[in-house]
Amino acid sequence: MLQIQSFIFSPIQENTYILYNELKECIIIDPGSYFDEEKDAMKTFIEQKQLVPKMLLNTHSHLDHVFGNKFIAETYNLKLQLHEKEKNVLEFASVSGLKYNMPFDNYTGELIFLKEGDKIILGTDELEIFETPGHSPGHIVFYCRKQNFIISGDVLFQRSVGRTDLPGGNHQMLLNSISKKLLVLPDETKVYSGHGAVTTIGEEKKYNPFLI
Repeated sequence: MLQIQSFIFSPIQENTYILYNELKECIIIDPGSYFDEEKDAMKTFIEQKQLVPKMLLNTHSHLDHVFGNKFIAETYNLKLQLHEKEKNVLEFASVSGLKYNMPFDNYTGELIFLKEGDKIILGTDELEIFETPGHSPGHIVFYCRKQNFIISGDVLFQRSVGRTDLPGGNHQMLLNSISKKLLVLPDETKVYSGHGAVTTIGEEKKYNPFLI
């Protein structure tokens, strides 16, 4: 069974997730750690729980979700896994960092590409991958069917949806991704978003003004 630890990192207030199991293996998703103390917070949690990081995943590669990629990859000897269409977004992230006065060392190592239908396996647990473009060209989400939760990145938030005014964004495509991939999930499915509080699919069907 997967446990979920979340961190809120950087001035952009991005949610970073560590998923771990009873075998003390873990997956790190969207490490947004910008400051040294934020990197230390992740490392300290992993050490205190005696976890062994097995995978580094990105839902997408906007700068606030990739600040800590290089640190995690180098610290735990991991290769970044993401959708192929996010490669150019990742490469542009450091330029975006300068634009927002947030320079950082970007990940430049080997990439492992993920696509819909692939599965992330950690011990006896499994995450399904859905392609959900719109916020960014190669955005993906990770769905745990057994425990009924989804790591949604910047697709769906509590009472909001992802912005689509960045390069490669498309509002109608985003709404299509949400309706066809997320809203068809059980209402009780927990949504762990890239920003903000945890919500559920049922709550967003009822109360999200962008989906009504």
